[in-house]
Amino acid sequence: MMPVLYLSHGAPPLADDPLWTRQLAGWAGDVPAPTAILVVSAHWEEAPLTIGATATVPLVYDFWGFPERYYTVQYRSPGAPELAAKVRKLVQSPVQDAPDRGLDHGAYVPLVEMYPDADIPVLQISMPTLDPETLVELGRQLAPLRDEGVLILGSGFFTHNLSGLNMSAGTDVTPPQWSSEFDQWGAETLATRDFDALIDFTHKAPAARLAHPRTEHFAPLFVTLGASLATADTARTTIDGYWYGLSKRSVQFG
Repeated sequence: MMPVLYLSHGAPPLADDPLWTRQLAGWAGDVPAPTAILVVSAHWEEAPLTIGATATVPLVYDFWGFPERYYTVQYRSPGAPELAAKVRKLVQSPVQDAPDRGLDHGAYVPLVEMYPDADIPVLQISMPTLDPETLVELGRQLAPLRDEGVLILGSGFFTHNLSGLNMSAGTDVTPPQWSSEFDQWGAETLATRDFDALIDFTHKAPAARLAHPRTEHFAPLFVTLGASLATADTARTTIDGYWYGLSKRSVQFG
């Protein structure tokens, strides 16, 4: 059975961070080779649940104000039409298609580092809601894909408040208190499998509304959590630390 991953995906300049890129590459090397990868990214919210391109189409460069070189990155992974068909059968809610919608940076930025050969079929689906309980249920419905070698990957950021940061201070700046407090709470809550508290994080976590003014970057965690429930997988932190003060904590279930 494949593990399930939630990772903090960074921004396009992640490729310039030698530590983080080594961490992602090493993590991928420790995971069994997937037959396909199913990505839920913080950067695609659309209802009902929408299935992205099942053929190789251009990437979505959904960011602004970066140097030109970040807009020339390519990741021509194979499409995954068979996986798309399985998702349609498993999901117990309406599903629509966006055949021209390529991978956004929440998907391809980490995949470039983890699977640089781009030889594994990749399918991205939208987040149809930010409601944690609904996303947990979606993950539970998708869980059978693990038995078929599919790597379910939730891509977000463990803390995400860009307006609360000094982006000119450098990647190794001391994190603000709201980021470190939320990160520590999240690590402890995952370790003890207090999933009820995680689902109610906006009320239970310290500085939740500062760590996540909008919750879209934490939301993919709930899909991965749901996909792990049947096997009661422990959540193991694989990457921690901070990047421009944001927690880059990433976890593996199973």
